[in-house]
Amino acid sequence: MAALDPVAARQRPQAGRLVLDHVAHFVPEMGPAECALDALGFVLTPFSEQSLRNDAGAVVSAGSANRCVMLDCGYLEILTPIADTPNARLLRAALAKHTGVHLIALGTPAAEEEHARLAAHGFAPPPLVRLERTVDLNGKPALAQFALARVPPEAMPEGRIQFVEQITPECLWQPRYLGHSNGVTALRGVFVVAEDVTAVSARLAHFAALLPRRCGRFVSLDTARGRALVAPREDWQELLGAAPAAPALAGYALECKDPAALAARLETLGCKPRLICDGLYSSVLPAALGAAWLFGTANGHAGFAP
Repeated sequence: MAALDPVAARQRPQAGRLVLDHVAHFVPEMGPAECALDALGFVLTPFSEQSLRNDAGAVVSAGSANRCVMLDCGYLEILTPIADTPNARLLRAALAKHTGVHLIALGTPAAEEEHARLAAHGFAPPPLVRLERTVDLNGKPALAQFALARVPPEAMPEGRIQFVEQITPECLWQPRYLGHSNGVTALRGVFVVAEDVTAVSARLAHFAALLPRRCGRFVSLDTARGRALVAPREDWQELLGAAPAAPALAGYALECKDPAALAARLETLGCKPRLICDGLYSSVLPAALGAAWLFGTANGHAGFAP
């Protein structure tokens, strides 16, 4: 087997480690969302209908479709329902609350082991989900494959928080989908809205086997690449400009080379980015996407004291 491209290879963490693999916006329609992302300077993967293998091993429609923004570290998924399936009904239930981020995926090298650990720790996970979709890889069809370990919705009311094993990262992290004109390179964090920060942080720590630590007004759960920050709604509103009511996900953090230029792109879409500190901005996103960003250079993120 040929060696993986370095960017694709880094998406599978080492044994015993987790990374922040991706976040997903749930949107009612793909068109307005992809127009906003194009205006913001992102390259999008093609529109792709998702399928899964049922208990009998047959490939069936998941009732959803996506387009993705692939980054050097992690990615952003735009997910929309397209049929009437159990999966699509879950998407529509989330959309009834608000358009925006409803999913966090923690990257693991061993989804089956995470599934077994969740079961042993009382999370009652449903059967492991094996998703797949056909993509074009170097002019030939290839099957992108993923294994997901999920928990019942009531176990994680903030959103669909799950583990994902990237079985074929080379199918997604293709060079033609990288190198965005806005200079965004990495997904650095995700924002959790909680009424009881201590209780929610403890539950997330139990779920992910991560150690929570106090980080100013926030609680941080750090993976080997990327982190989850937990705070009350009022703190997210102060930092980001808006946030949904708890329990929810408010948005996420991105690393980029020229945050001032990205802020200017946001302004052309009617957004009002705000300078937080040198090299770091926050902004509510267009309504077609929902959620909010904290975005800036590596030094800007390093200098941020929440």
